[in-house]
Amino acid sequence: MIKVEQLSFAYKPPDNVLHQLNFTVNRGEIFGFLGPNGSGKSTTQKVLLGILPDYQGSVIINDYHIKEVAGGFYEDIGVLFEMPYLYSTLSAVDNLKYFSNFYPRHRVRQIDELLDLVGLERGFRHKQVKHYSKGMRQRTSLARCLLNSPQTLFLDEPVSGLDPAGAVLVKQIIKQEQSRGTTIFLTTHNMFVADELCDRVAFIVEGRINTIDTPDKLKHSHSDSIVEIEYLDRGQKKQISLDAQDFNKNLRFSNDRIVSIKTRGQTLEDIFIKLTGKRLSND
Repeated sequence: MIKVEQLSFAYKPPDNVLHQLNFTVNRGEIFGFLGPNGSGKSTTQKVLLGILPDYQGSVIINDYHIKEVAGGFYEDIGVLFEMPYLYSTLSAVDNLKYFSNFYPRHRVRQIDELLDLVGLERGFRHKQVKHYSKGMRQRTSLARCLLNSPQTLFLDEPVSGLDPAGAVLVKQIIKQEQSRGTTIFLTTHNMFVADELCDRVAFIVEGRINTIDTPDKLKHSHSDSIVEIEYLDRGQKKQISLDAQDFNKNLRFSNDRIVSIKTRGQTLEDIFIKLTGKRLSND
């Protein structure tokens, strides 16, 4: 479990980049921390990992107060950074063998099984990582962060650099880890990934949390459903988009034949822009 209270942080005091953040991540939950680049996502994650200790407030993860973390804390977590962290002159197998030395033997998972799980081709497993594509490095990094059977996973843009098939596989692995009881803290600006995976999401902009809720509740409570009607009028195909409430009022329009009627709800990204006034970027 993760419990954060009144978390503030400044790289150059007194100019805070995080402003009194409060949130809790339940055990076994996938919690999305969502915002554009520069919003404070990575800084928050670094505080949670003990990399930035000079913060104000309280951070507790798995009963560890992060300002007092010891070796046992790091044995309990797995971290996937957006930029894969591997030794480029070692192979995938040798990287995992090296990192396995940092954990108790009973916690370390079988290397070949992990590489099978992440879909790294067997022909590359003993080649140097410097010859890998970005997607292959991302798969190897995912195997590394699962190596110690972590209780808590910190994932930063987990599908970055992956082709569609690889992205699907990684999302399946994340769900499998959740089914094992793993708590997952996921930072991303990809709202489609968050909508598909997360039990709850927090919107962060300029170091402040705007809202926390489930994706479904956010879309239901803040979305205005649109009804799109495709029809023929004097032989010409036309389309009209109506607010669902207007449609329910039996609004009439000239037509020869209605071709199709479909509803279009707003996406999680639409809701983010509506609530924060900020647009997400993949740059």
